[in-house]
Amino acid sequence: MRIQITVNGETRSHDVEPRTLLVHHLRDSMGLNGTNVGCDTSSCGACTVLLDGLSVKSCTVLAVQADGCEVVTIEGLESAEGFHPLQEAFRASHALQCGFCTPGMVMASVSLLADEPHPDEARIRRGIEGNLCRCTGYHNIVRAVRAASGPR
Repeated sequence: MRIQITVNGETRSHDVEPRTLLVHHLRDSMGLNGTNVGCDTSSCGACTVLLDGLSVKSCTVLAVQADGCEVVTIEGLESAEGFHPLQEAFRASHALQCGFCTPGMVMASVSLLADEPHPDEARIRRGIEGNLCRCTGYHNIVRAVRAASGPR
C-alpha cells in the first residue's frame, strides 16, 4: 500500500505492507533509529513519537494509519540552533543512564509540555507514566521536565 507521511518536516512516500508497525517503518524504511523498539507490547514507551502533535507509542500504530499525518521523532527535535530545550534539560539534569528510554521519555514530555507548559511534579509523573525507565528512578527525569518548563 502506498502511504505519504510527513516525518520531521519532510514529506515522504513509501510502499508498505499493511501490517507494518509505524516503529518498524520509521526504523527500517526511513533509517530513523532514534525511535527504539523496546517491548512490542506498548508497555515501555521507548517507541514514543508525536503523531499530529500527540504522543503515541509507535508500536501500537500501523504505518498505514499514519498516512497523511505528521510524525516527529527524536531526530526531528534538534534545530540549527542545537538541542531542543527538553533534550538539553535531560543532559543537564543527568536524566538518563543507558539512554534506551530517553527518546520516548523526551517525546512524551514534549507532548506534556505542549498541553501543560508548567506542570507540577505530580502532573509530570502522570504525563510520563506510560514510559518505563529501568535505570534512573525517575527523579532526574522529572527534574529535567520541570527545568525545561521554565519559570512558573
